[in-house]
Amino acid sequence: MTNDSPLLLALGSINLDLQVRADRWPGPGETLPVRDLLRTGGGKAANRAFLGRRLGVNACLLGHVGDDDFADEVLRGPREVGVDVSHVKRVAGQATALAMIVVRDDDGDKTILLAANANEAWQAGDAEAVVKVIAAAPAGSVLTVDLEVPIDVVRAAAKAARERGFKVVLDPSPAGNMEDDLYAMIDVVTPNPEETRGLIGLDVQTDEDAIRAGEQLLARGVAVACVKLRAGGTALVTADQQEIVRPLAVPVVDKTGAGDAFAGALGVALLERQELLQAVKFAAAVSSLAVTAYGSQQAYPDRGAVERARGGRERRS
Repeated sequence: MTNDSPLLLALGSINLDLQVRADRWPGPGETLPVRDLLRTGGGKAANRAFLGRRLGVNACLLGHVGDDDFADEVLRGPREVGVDVSHVKRVAGQATALAMIVVRDDDGDKTILLAANANEAWQAGDAEAVVKVIAAAPAGSVLTVDLEVPIDVVRAAAKAARERGFKVVLDPSPAGNMEDDLYAMIDVVTPNPEETRGLIGLDVQTDEDAIRAGEQLLARGVAVACVKLRAGGTALVTADQQEIVRPLAVPVVDKTGAGDAFAGALGVALLERQELLQAVKFAAAVSSLAVTAYGSQQAYPDRGAVERARGGRERRS
């Protein structure tokens, strides 16, 4: 990679993850024994940037951490794989965001409690600093963004990316933060079933539901909808294309970070100018591999693992 190589720009949340495993969810008022404590860096943007480097592209992380001891800890993983973290701001008087995650043994599903802390602590001039990074990024870069930072920051970043001709991939989480004018400012939206229900009120249970949801998202102004399916995989919907992309057949250990892996890998594929359907298949494969081990960044595959899992079919453009 050279300094003028396109960047995967990842704007959004940066968290400390405290993760445990349990046989089931606890009931009201119950103290439930758990095991396998994992303390690690996470957050949607940090995960996407980390994955970008694992897949071999340059990545730049944009977001906030606190001025506490957690800040260095959450940036250690991205820094070690070569993510540019120089534009991550330490916010005085704020704690770094904290995610408390319980993973259920039987199906790898998870529940998360999030203390947003520094992720939401943006001040005058912070959005402009992000815009300057995007404006100076190499041609052909891609912006990936989530909604765990203030919506005005997301809007300013998406506008700056569009002015540069960059693709914009939005992970609409939490869906309640989405605003209608953003749809026309992004290229690809990647909601899971819960986020789809939050965005348009449609419960995705079948392939047909996912296609219909994608059509409704297109009607709101987005160019491409990748609506996740409950059993894995996604429905790809554009104005002239409707495809169901299935996940790889893999053992499911932990679904934490799988959605971040999909959005990050899709951003990588678009940066590499892969054809859209192939890009979504690539993202689905990466997301599938991300559920085969415990944790998020720890579970993310490199390019070789993706190629082996898909029989060597993935190639860099």
